[in-house]
Amino acid sequence: MEGETSRGAANDLMTMVYEELRKLAAQRMAREAPGQTLQATALVHEVWLRLGGDRQPAWQNKAHFFAAAAEAMRRILIENARRKRAARHGGQFERVAWSGTELACGMEDDQLLALHEALDRLAALEPEKAQLVKLRFFVGLTIEQAAKVLGLTEPTANRYWAYARAWLFREINRQ
Repeated sequence: MEGETSRGAANDLMTMVYEELRKLAAQRMAREAPGQTLQATALVHEVWLRLGGDRQPAWQNKAHFFAAAAEAMRRILIENARRKRAARHGGQFERVAWSGTELACGMEDDQLLALHEALDRLAALEPEKAQLVKLRFFVGLTIEQAAKVLGLTEPTANRYWAYARAWLFREINRQ
């Protein structure tokens, strides 16, 4: 009975946050490089499946769910970037837009992978700051939304954000 209750609570939580998560995924996908094949709805569904599908863990609250969703979204985007870069998928070739115009500005796959590696190093030293970056960059939450999810005050979230950005910039440029 307890398992059914927690599964029902997880489904209720997913129902509550699905549309919000889909909007955030759409915003995130709009920032990806032109030619992106992954769609926002597919990204949300993949996140759902990676979080357990119909066998969801017992989420403590909305913040717990969003933290896990941010990490899952990050991993999906990283895997997609790696897959596209792989030589067997023609990753050594540069995609050229025939129209000559860019519809969205996003990061190149190499930049995304460098960020991923630097973010892992930051998470080992400053996990809360790394989580803030994941929520902001990979999910697209505002500083106010991310602060609320992490239980931080806005000024603290702003300080963490400034620190994390500077740390990541230094770390990526050191390579």
